[in-house]
Amino acid sequence: MRVVSISVNGLAQAVEKGFFEWLAKQDADVVCVQDHRMRAYEIEDYNLIPDGYEAYFIDGERNEDGGVGIYTRHFPKAIMYGFANEQADREGRFIQADFDKVSVASVLSPCALGREEELIGDDDLTVLDHKDDFMEAFGLHMQKTLRKRRQFIFCANLQTAHHVTDASPLYHKLDFSGFLPHERAWLDRLFDEMGCVDAFRDINKQSNQYTWWPEQAEGSRKNAGIRVDYQLLTPGIRKTVRDGWIDNSTRFSDHAPVIMDYDIEIGL
Repeated sequence: MRVVSISVNGLAQAVEKGFFEWLAKQDADVVCVQDHRMRAYEIEDYNLIPDGYEAYFIDGERNEDGGVGIYTRHFPKAIMYGFANEQADREGRFIQADFDKVSVASVLSPCALGREEELIGDDDLTVLDHKDDFMEAFGLHMQKTLRKRRQFIFCANLQTAHHVTDASPLYHKLDFSGFLPHERAWLDRLFDEMGCVDAFRDINKQSNQYTWWPEQAEGSRKNAGIRVDYQLLTPGIRKTVRDGWIDNSTRFSDHAPVIMDYDIEIGL
């Protein structure tokens, strides 16, 4: 079973840049897309579905909230739109496909990079507060999920890197959201206390393995990258990881795809 995760910064522009041509060469069973920035019905209307795949997408009230989706070669047993958190579900931040032996979800955290203190709404809520609220809610969902007997893969753009090896030195020196102490502590709890598995890091310990080169951090010109895109596993399928890599030669957006192979039969 091959799973691809990619944050596209707008699905239509990613397709124009060759996303589907690249995808046709990947032999992926499931493709999780984050940040599609359009209405879910438009994906079918504009035929933004690669050959051989079914498409399931959720959008937010505003296109700029992002939205997430799943392309799959295999019909799922069920689709879950959202994770019963009102704010996150209104913003289209979670979708899950249940297959026979595993569930796969696509997840998108709010981004606060460069806008940490910007106010949103009428309650003195900052953009960073908004992100923190989502992470707290998603953490509670993960706590419940990790207690279940069913196995899960969460393809998530969490907008946060974990260790110093996951971020270029620029992030070590400045107070950027995406590498703040409390954000990294949230990942400590996810991995060290809850037992969630970072699939890529489980097989690749090398530094400079980045998935995002944001303009606010001077972009890829100085390799000011950060690894914020994950495939998160329940512990029961940790030993199924066979291979994985970041295709940082591919540029449909300022994120690179994460590709993981698992020894799991996805079909019914």
